[in-house]
Amino acid sequence: MRLLVTGGCGFIGTNFIRHVLAVRPEVSVVNFDKLTYAGNPANLTDIEGEHGGNRYSFEHGDIADAGRVRDILERHAIDAIVNFAAETHVDRSINDSTPFITTNVLGTQVLLQAALDRGIPRFVHISTDEVYGTLGPEGLFREDTPLAPNSPYSASKAGADLMVRAFHETYGLDTVTTRCSNNYGPYQFPEKLIPLMYRKATAGEPLPVYGDGGNVRDWIHVEDHCRGVLLALEKGRPGGVYNFGGASERTNLDVVRLILKLTGRSEELIRFVKDRPGHDRRYAMDFTLAARELGYAPEHSFENGLAATVDWYRANDAWLASVESGAYREFMDRWYGDRR
Repeated sequence: MRLLVTGGCGFIGTNFIRHVLAVRPEVSVVNFDKLTYAGNPANLTDIEGEHGGNRYSFEHGDIADAGRVRDILERHAIDAIVNFAAETHVDRSINDSTPFITTNVLGTQVLLQAALDRGIPRFVHISTDEVYGTLGPEGLFREDTPLAPNSPYSASKAGADLMVRAFHETYGLDTVTTRCSNNYGPYQFPEKLIPLMYRKATAGEPLPVYGDGGNVRDWIHVEDHCRGVLLALEKGRPGGVYNFGGASERTNLDVVRLILKLTGRSEELIRFVKDRPGHDRRYAMDFTLAARELGYAPEHSFENGLAATVDWYRANDAWLASVESGAYREFMDRWYGDRR
């Protein structure tokens, strides 16, 4: 099987490529990435060194560029598309929603049309629990929970989800949509909560916490998420939607306090700041369907997974420093320039 993985230089895409190449020796991957600020080819330099030209190759481009997508599909015998490519940061979407509509909605439509035109056997679309909106103190998101997005980011992902559904219902395209809770783990870009708080804690800087810190998220280790996506690719029901969670609900304040404990810093560094607009109060996933149909179950407890993640950042100071300084962009320019 040859997979086209979009957004493979991002956080979850990087981990998925690593997982697939490690556990499926018969699979090869074409990584198609725009290399935005959050796409870092340095995440996969060792993979290219080990598998480049054989089981791994890279293609630079934008999923919203129909000509580029057609070109790639014509040159590679693709058996399935796994679409991780997306603008994902809620705060950025509040500042400017345009890139989110372009990539998340239009880009998904371009990929779907190309998959339909080329007869690609399977299309797996990676979505988010945020399309469901927010929960009260009780209850869980199920796959049949109505979509009720509350931010420009989540609205763009909901739009993409509905486009995937439409291509299955209208054209019979074999699609599977996955929705996951908050991811954490290696290679996460440091604008997200856990790496951001780790960086500030180790630097002895104040840790900004939105509102009262009581917003609840169900945390899933990225390795558990990647196992779920592979299961959906291989076993998912055509047209199906599957939730993946970590069974690890924690308030943002609990997460920040645990990071401070793991880094040996005082809780006096916590600073409560004005809440962001439309901040959903609680997410939590019911993954009973994925467990029943795919055999999915999370393997990482949050405490152990977070400790391992902090250890990874400690052991990869150079990676984190290059991302923080923007030096990885210079690497990216050289890396891509060598391939022009």
